[in-house]
Amino acid sequence: MTSTTTAGRPQRSRLSRLIRELWFQVVLAAVLGIAVGILVPGLGEDLKPLNDWFIALVKMIVVPVVFCVVTTGIASMDNLRKAGRIGVKAIGYFLVLSLASMLIGLVVANIFQPGSGLHVDPSSLNADDVPKTATEHATFTGFVSSLIPASLLGAITGDAILAALMVSIVFGVALNMAGEEGAPLTRGIKALSDVVFRIVGWVMRLAPLGTFGALATVVATYGAESLKQLGFLIILFTATCVIYVLVVLGAIMRACRLSLFGLIRFLKAELLVALSTCSSEAVLPQLVRKLEILGIGRPVVGIVIPSGFSFNLDGSAVYLTMASLFLAQAMGIDLSWQQQLIMVGVMMLTSKGTAGIAGGAFIVLASTVTAVGHIPLAALSLIVGIDRILNEGRVFINVLGNAVATIVIGKWENDFDTEQARKVLHSRAITPPQGELDTAKVGADK
Repeated sequence: MTSTTTAGRPQRSRLSRLIRELWFQVVLAAVLGIAVGILVPGLGEDLKPLNDWFIALVKMIVVPVVFCVVTTGIASMDNLRKAGRIGVKAIGYFLVLSLASMLIGLVVANIFQPGSGLHVDPSSLNADDVPKTATEHATFTGFVSSLIPASLLGAITGDAILAALMVSIVFGVALNMAGEEGAPLTRGIKALSDVVFRIVGWVMRLAPLGTFGALATVVATYGAESLKQLGFLIILFTATCVIYVLVVLGAIMRACRLSLFGLIRFLKAELLVALSTCSSEAVLPQLVRKLEILGIGRPVVGIVIPSGFSFNLDGSAVYLTMASLFLAQAMGIDLSWQQQLIMVGVMMLTSKGTAGIAGGAFIVLASTVTAVGHIPLAALSLIVGIDRILNEGRVFINVLGNAVATIVIGKWENDFDTEQARKVLHSRAITPPQGELDTAKVGADK
């Protein structure tokens, strides 16, 4: 009797710990959301506010996280040149990976021809199906203007990540140059950082509710029937995303002598939340926190992650070239390699002009279609219905790609504890719930 009871306790204890895990709760919520969307579609459509509320709560805390991490990271630097060096290396890395991602999408679409055989009549298309936001093209001057907030405090209290990043850098540099006079304010921001990350932990506990509402709505809205015609594009894009993760990101992690699957396991909760909500911003605060625990210095994390979520969108880059060629093939338009490379060049520019805009990848696609002029804008109506589904792969690669980018820049800057990272990534133990991790680790300078 006693031995049976004793043997049962560890099992119940492990089950109890598993249930408390955020990633497990997200998976369970996803299964329930899909079930509700299929069985009770009317209720599924009504659950959309759950996801909207969760995303709104995350956006509420994103800018304070960026401000605290970037400002304290730069303020504590011994050499301000390091901040500029990190920024230049990050931008260079982003450009190379974005170009490689676009070329991969281009090659896959040319080989497998996902749009061939559809023979869509341009006169049958309705441009009204294209969201109005997709036709509001961003310009370079508008992009630069978005970096400049109306006021210093306005950037910190607003929701524009790029403007907050710029103000945080300026503020951090000023505190660094102020020396001892600015030390009390620096310590105050570090204390604020601990409070902010505690709030992050609370907000992330609501991720299962957001996941449940998001998937119930998607399944109820689109269903299985709407995916038949465009199923090949979905499957091909998903397969390309998987290959990109395994080959490209896997090779980068091997060069860093770290485990890609260990990183995915370490970030499983964040990746699941991003997948289900289709929002990179939904995991930005927690990703910053996790990467610091991994052993990457705060200055590197603070600069690379916020800028990466605006400029290093590898999943979106793969999507852009594949979707463009799909539309051209569906319309019976034969694009030469020269025209395709020009299209890639335009995308490299327009994708930076829409940094931080919700649904930015679709807007970039519309901007490119208009700028190149070979494909009618109304053709976008062909993929409007599945854009939300394609966004799953985009967001997954965007989040994981930025985590890998931070590791690369951290090692490049010798601001990365490799032994700590290996210990964390190779550990298969179940981690404590998100809200119970020691926030003091996050506030500590590397």
